[in-house]
Amino acid sequence: MSDQDTQQDWVVFDRIKTAGGKFIGHARLNNPKALNALSLPMIELLLPQLNSWRQDDSIALVLIEGAGDKAFCAGGDVVAMYKAMKASQGETPALVEEFFTREYMLDHLIHTYDKPLIIWGNGITMGGGLGLMAGASHRIVTETARIAMPEISIGLYPDVGGSWFLNRMPKGCGLFLGLTGASINAADAQYVGLADYLISQGSKDGFIEHLQQCEWTDAITWNHEKVSEVCLQFAEESRSLTPDSNIKAHQPLIEKVTQGKSLDEVINEIVSLEPGDDKWLSKAIATLKAGSPITACILFRQLQQGQGKSLEECFRMELGLSCRCGEVGEFQEGVRALLIDKDNKPEWKYPSVDRVPDSLIEHFFTSPWSQDDHPLKDLKG
Repeated sequence: MSDQDTQQDWVVFDRIKTAGGKFIGHARLNNPKALNALSLPMIELLLPQLNSWRQDDSIALVLIEGAGDKAFCAGGDVVAMYKAMKASQGETPALVEEFFTREYMLDHLIHTYDKPLIIWGNGITMGGGLGLMAGASHRIVTETARIAMPEISIGLYPDVGGSWFLNRMPKGCGLFLGLTGASINAADAQYVGLADYLISQGSKDGFIEHLQQCEWTDAITWNHEKVSEVCLQFAEESRSLTPDSNIKAHQPLIEKVTQGKSLDEVINEIVSLEPGDDKWLSKAIATLKAGSPITACILFRQLQQGQGKSLEECFRMELGLSCRCGEVGEFQEGVRALLIDKDNKPEWKYPSVDRVPDSLIEHFFTSPWSQDDHPLKDLKG
């Protein structure tokens, strides 16, 4: 079997017939050995198929899930990007620019999809996987959901629309989650607005069968309401599986430690906390301490600048940031330490955020393109 044949199987598409003759467009990310990490070939399969289903009157709704029991999607294929960065010697590799351009086009398509689009977020959903989930009309998480934006550990930053959705969380949560890479559960995801329903993984087949029995119409608004009804019904049956929300329990503390006017002040507040036997908070503090100071600086400014931007402007800003990450070297070093050599000892360029030059962060936020040349100039809300 050739690599091309294998890549064709990385997303499996199906049309599921329903009682009234309409179809459910069904897509399964199909690389469970890599926890369904999103590669460029997978993006290139999803984009045209979702666009085709959007224009196909026989498709009433779309459902996207991940193969296996462990993950919906554990992020982007950063190992491929590492190899390209290593060979590029300080310039943004073509693969990195193409990957992020196409990924953000896919994420934006999901955000603006008119038909109901369901994400079944079982298990691990991180980074690029969260980019797929964040914009869906019906975002389902299961009792095993483990969600995070852990980019501070690899020298990237919370992209895939993070400038948009982190700013829409309860006060301080977006900054705290971005700085600490903290893992959140199903209840947390609902609390911060990243998920709509908790439904048991064991109910998935019954949920799809129920969708098959519905009489779907050409009225998109009606179809949205019907999907919501089905989701609510199954969520009610799964209510007993709801875990305690770490974010909700820590919200007053999170709001307090993130209200500093400077990044240095916020970080000092967080790392000075005494978590005691609070494992969730201990891990969050440890991740921040070990994380990239450049990432922290990007995040702090990213959230400030994202506040006044449209979704499309956020994606355009992030594409520039991501391409800069592909050339500066911090991202490459973070991936090396975590996923290539696995020594977990990244040699960050600067020891702390107060040592990161303002000129470097200014460089990250200086777009590589003019407005007319921007690869995402055609994105429309």
